[in-house]
Amino acid sequence: MVTQICSMGIYGFTAFPVYVEADVSRALPSFEIVGLPDAAVRESRDRVRSAVKNCGLSFPTGKIIVNLAPANQKKEGSIYDLPIFIALLCASGQLKENFRDTVFLGELSLSGELRPIKGVLPMAIAAFEAGFKKIIVPKTNAAEAAVVEGMEVYPIEDVKELLKFLHKEIRISPQDPETPTLKLEQGFPDFADVRGQEQAKRALEIAAAGGHNILLIGPPGSGKSMLAKCLPSILPDLSFEEQIETTKLYSIAGELPEGSSLIQRRPFRSPHHTVSAAGLSGGGQVPHPGELSLAHNGVLFLDELPQFNHTAIEALRQPLEDGTVTISRVSGSIRYPCSVMLVAAMNPCPCGYYGHPTRECICTPQAVSRYLNRVSGPLLDRLDLHIEVPPVAYEALASKQKAEPSSAIKERVQEAREIQNQRFSGTNIRSNAKITPEFLQQACRLTPPAEVLLKKAFQKLGLSARAYNRVLKVSRTIADLDRQKDILPRHVAEAVQYRSLDRKYWNRQI
Repeated sequence: MVTQICSMGIYGFTAFPVYVEADVSRALPSFEIVGLPDAAVRESRDRVRSAVKNCGLSFPTGKIIVNLAPANQKKEGSIYDLPIFIALLCASGQLKENFRDTVFLGELSLSGELRPIKGVLPMAIAAFEAGFKKIIVPKTNAAEAAVVEGMEVYPIEDVKELLKFLHKEIRISPQDPETPTLKLEQGFPDFADVRGQEQAKRALEIAAAGGHNILLIGPPGSGKSMLAKCLPSILPDLSFEEQIETTKLYSIAGELPEGSSLIQRRPFRSPHHTVSAAGLSGGGQVPHPGELSLAHNGVLFLDELPQFNHTAIEALRQPLEDGTVTISRVSGSIRYPCSVMLVAAMNPCPCGYYGHPTRECICTPQAVSRYLNRVSGPLLDRLDLHIEVPPVAYEALASKQKAEPSSAIKERVQEAREIQNQRFSGTNIRSNAKITPEFLQQACRLTPPAEVLLKKAFQKLGLSARAYNRVLKVSRTIADLDRQKDILPRHVAEAVQYRSLDRKYWNRQI
C-alpha cells in the first residue's frame, strides 16, 4: 500500500512542498530512499528504523521504497525523519489517519525524540501559502513556526507523544505566538560612554538615519571600533516585515537564538579579517547565507579593512549596489537578500600613525601606498561617508561630563526614518541610501544655491557619477534630520565634507 505524507524542503531562500511517499511490498527486505536525497536524508533510514523499534512498534518487513517528490529537486538535511516515520507506519497499517492538510517536520533521535531543525520559519510560511492548515514540528521550533498567523502549530517532544495525539488519546494545544519583548540596546555600548569624537558621532547618526555605508579611518586607539559597536544602539526599529526577512535568513543558517521566535533588533555582524569570500558572501555545495546576508537589515562591520582578503572584499561590490547576493552552482543559482549598512574601519598606514599630531609615522611611502591600495577605488566609491577619527584629547578623556546618550540620538534617527517611510510609501525603498535612479531627482530636490554648490564640489573634487549620487543621498538624509523638505546649501556642504578623505589619502603624492 502506498501512502503519502506532506513535508517541506528548502533550497536557498525558497521553501517548497515535498511529498513523502512510502510503499511496503512482499519481497526481500530492503529500505531505499529515492527522490534526489543527500547523505543526511539517506542516513534517516537508520534513525527511523531505530526510532520505530525503540518506541515499541513493529518495523515493516519486506521491500520498502520511500520517494521524496518532486524527484528533480535536491533534498538535504534531517528534516524528513519524522514524515518518513509517519509514512512507514501508515504504509504498514499501524496508523490510519488522513493527513492531507498537515505538514510534518523534524529530526529523530534513535529513541524517538524530536530534535530541532533549520529553516522552520520559511517552510512554515511556504506551507501556509500552499494551503496547509497544520504543521507538526519539534517543540524547540514551535515558537518560530507560530509566527505564521493562521497556521496551527503543534509542538512535539517525541514520537510517543505524537502517536498518542494522532490516536486522540491526549490533547495538544496549538502553540501560541510569543509576545515580542524588544530590547534593542541590550549588549551594545552607549554613545554616552564615548569621549570626544563629536564629528564621528554626527556622521554615524547620519549613516543610521539614511542607511548609508561609512568608513572610519584613524590611528590605533582613537575609538573606531567603539564607535562602530555603539551604532546598533541608535538604529531605527525593525518593521515586522524586516523582522520576518531577517529571521528567515537566521533560521536557514541555523543561527536563530534558542527560545527566540523573531529577530527583533538589527543584526550586527563583525567577521574576522581572515574570513573567506565564501564565508562573507555565502557558499557551499548547497549555498548557505554568508556574513553579508546574515547582516541583512543591519550592520556589517569590517575592522581593519585592508587586512581582509582582496577577493573577499571585492566580492562585496555588486551585492552592496543591488541589495542581493547571487551564488551560482551547476545545479542552479540562489539569491539571498543583503541590504546592509557597511561600516569599515582602518588605519591610515601600516604602523597607524600617518598624520598623527604627536607620534611619527615610520612607514616608507611605498609601504603606505601598498597598504592603501588594498582598498580599491570602486569599493571606496560605494562608501557614502569617509570619516577621519583623530586621537582623543586628554581633556575629553578626563572630562566628568557625560556625552549625549544613544536614546536621544535614536529619537532623531527614528524621526528621520519615518519621514523616509512616508516619502517612499508604496515602493520597495526603505531608506535614502537605497533610492533608485528613477526616484533620485524627485526625492533629492536641491534649492538653486545648493545646486550651484554641488556643481562646484563635483568639478573641484573630481567626483564620479556614483559619488555624485551618494552625495545627493547623504544630503537628503541630513535635510531629513533637519526637517527640511528641500536640500539646502548647508546640507550639501556637510555631505561633501564626508567625501574628502579619499582625496586626502588615496590621491596624495607619495
